Amino acid sequence: MTLEIAVTDDLASCHLLRRVVFIEEQGVSEAEELDDLDGTSIHILATENDIPIGTARMQIKGAVAKIGRVCVLKAHRGTGLGAALIRAAIEEARQQPGVTTAKLGAQIQALGFYEKLGFIAQGPIFDDAGIDHREMVLTL
Repeated sequence: MTLEIAVTDDLASCHLLRRVVFIEEQGVSEAEELDDLDGTSIHILATENDIPIGTARMQIKGAVAKIGRVCVLKAHRGTGLGAALIRAAIEEARQQPGVTTAKLGAQIQALGFYEKLGFIAQGPIFDDAGIDHREMVLTL
């Protein structure tokens, strides 16, 4: 088994993974999931034996790297892959000139997951695509 996590230009694979997890499993509307930010984002793709199994994207805005659209196929959840994707995004953020903070909007049930990776929750709960979230930050 060969697991690889890397920055990618393979948007089709990223979109397919996001469609399965967010649109089909979580009921997020296609209009909310597919936005105009993909073209200006850094995409990270996890593959196992060249088959896409997880993804994340990151937008750089000044000193902030905003991590989002993090998803892992159901069969690969609980394996540490999600944490590995976040660590890869954090490492990529550290490579970006002037970036000092990583930020994300975490689904409420995932707060503990992100806290273990060093993120700190801040601010009120907010609704994103019908799912409760909180903003979380990590100083790089």
